[in-house]
Amino acid sequence: MPEFLNLMPPGQARRTWFDRLPPLVPEKIQIETTQALGRVTALPVAAATPLPAFPRSTVDGYAVRARDTFGASDSLPAYLTLAGEIRMGAPVNFNLQSAQAVLIHTGGMLPEGSDAVVMLEQTQIARPNELEVLKSVAPGENILRPGEDVAQGELVIPTGRRLRPAEIGGLMALGIRQVWVSQPPRVGILSSGDELVDPQVEPAPGQVRDVNSYSLAALVQQTGGTASRYGIVPDDAEALRLALRRALDENDCVVITAGSSASARDLTARVIQESGSPGVLVHGVNVRPGKPTILAVCDGKAVVGLPGNPVSALVIAGLFVVPLLRRLLGMPDESPSGQISASLTVNIASQAGREDWVPVVLRPASQGYLADPIFYKSNLIFSLVKADGLAHIPAEATGLSTGEQVIVELI
Repeated sequence: MPEFLNLMPPGQARRTWFDRLPPLVPEKIQIETTQALGRVTALPVAAATPLPAFPRSTVDGYAVRARDTFGASDSLPAYLTLAGEIRMGAPVNFNLQSAQAVLIHTGGMLPEGSDAVVMLEQTQIARPNELEVLKSVAPGENILRPGEDVAQGELVIPTGRRLRPAEIGGLMALGIRQVWVSQPPRVGILSSGDELVDPQVEPAPGQVRDVNSYSLAALVQQTGGTASRYGIVPDDAEALRLALRRALDENDCVVITAGSSASARDLTARVIQESGSPGVLVHGVNVRPGKPTILAVCDGKAVVGLPGNPVSALVIAGLFVVPLLRRLLGMPDESPSGQISASLTVNIASQAGREDWVPVVLRPASQGYLADPIFYKSNLIFSLVKADGLAHIPAEATGLSTGEQVIVELI
């Protein structure tokens, strides 16, 4: 068994530990998409149909043939004949002819023959059934073509992706009402220490309430696992051995918080070592708080020994228990969380006085992260599914340049 104070850096300790865990294919279950928020995909999801399925307008305005508007301006409008209105949710049963326009609403289906939409505010009615176009549009302007968001057969959500609100919306847009997700890892939590009492008990002098089993259970639940608390175990080798054996039999991994004394830590390490092979792999991590950390594998199941100090226990759980649960869920080893700073890879234009939020894909760099903007139309739900976060462009900025740092709110 490695001796305590033979301290390893956290990254090396995690690799040493993970290298001795067996390969894992998470158990999977099919659930309703409406119940899948926060769950992790166990199988990839592909689009059975294109999205959108038909050409649509992204604005309120008039569907036109773009070439009929070329050269139009405030001083030299183009004049088109009004041919009617596209009713929302109804099929379009006519072809747009040359020099015609048809009123269309956001999301409406474009008629055959049209290839652009002029925004409502860039037009005015000149005479009955005659439209005055004050700005030219290019082919494809203000419209979505079939499959522009997602092509038929395209992989839209990979295995190991935690489902966020954007993914739920994207699945529903494709009519996918059930999804395969990983079963939550089962985590057994033991609190050991003669000084501990249940939270509902008034502590006597020298006693403290058990904090760790509750905060750790909440962390497990937040990460996507299910926690079972096994109560308070006294500082007794046989009692701890029996509790650990039961927890190992009933869970996928076990977390133990030991007392603060050196004797309590040594007791925990010895019991873990005797409970399965290869036993303790790391006994001491070069981090503060949380130096007396134990990482072990007992017959294929991970065991973590955490310090008894509540702050140290949560800090170390974030460094080791959370990555373990992500592994058990089939998720990638590393991903950023919260709010981070990243370096832009391309210029982003912005309008002064308007605050912009631009979807970005994050890539690790030698120092920090790179942010690749996703240039999109607001109707495309999968632009958010593909994004790791939203880059903030302040209202006072007129744009940001390549290499500038930007705050990214992770989604």
